[in-house]
Amino acid sequence: QVQLVESGGGLVQAGGSLRLSCVCSASTFSNYAMGWFRQAPGKEREFVASISWRGGRTYYADSVKGRFAISRDNAKNTVYLQVNNLKPEDTGVYYCAAEESGWSLTPRADEYDYWGQGTQVTVSS
Repeated sequence: QVQLVESGGGLVQAGGSLRLSCVCSASTFSNYAMGWFRQAPGKEREFVASISWRGGRTYYADSVKGRFAISRDNAKNTVYLQVNNLKPEDTGVYYCAAEESGWSLTPRADEYDYWGQGTQVTVSS
């Protein structure tokens, strides 16, 4: 069974930074493409960023381009999301997800196979 556990969220002032981490329990982690999504209260879950299985390709939502950076360390079974210059509208629960094909950078949540429980990010103005 694949388990994903996020960490690194917290309360931060606008303009601040955080580094989110997601650790995968599966030995097959390096085969998966990984994505980050977020969900604000009362809103649908939205795509943030994705990364291919080796990390050579990345894809970002327009709203976070230039501020967020996704990366991975396959030796540590971990994917990261560096979030900089945070804005109040970035507030939400951040989820990581794994996609089994390894190469798809899809922004569609329904195409991901495994999900973590999320970590809360709150940005104060």
